[in-house]
Amino acid sequence: PYECCKCGKKAGSSWDLLRHQCTHTGERPFHCPDCRKGFSRSFSLFTHRHIHTRERPCQCPYGGKSFSRSSHLTRHQ
Repeated sequence: PYECCKCGKKAGSSWDLLRHQCTHTGERPFHCPDCRKGFSRSFSLFTHRHIHTRERPCQCPYGGKSFSRSSHLTRHQ
């Protein structure tokens, strides 16, 4: 396992450790091409882009209402 020298948190891979270290450095290497907002994780950028595209990929199986984030669908249910 890999260990963070700042807080001692253990990570299963070097990639996980690098991703964790962004919490200490404040680094946000993934930027939205539409509004330039920065994110520490690529998936956060991917989810954010739904704001600009108005895409709502998470659909409720009961009423058909759709949401841009799965957490919003879960809250709805």
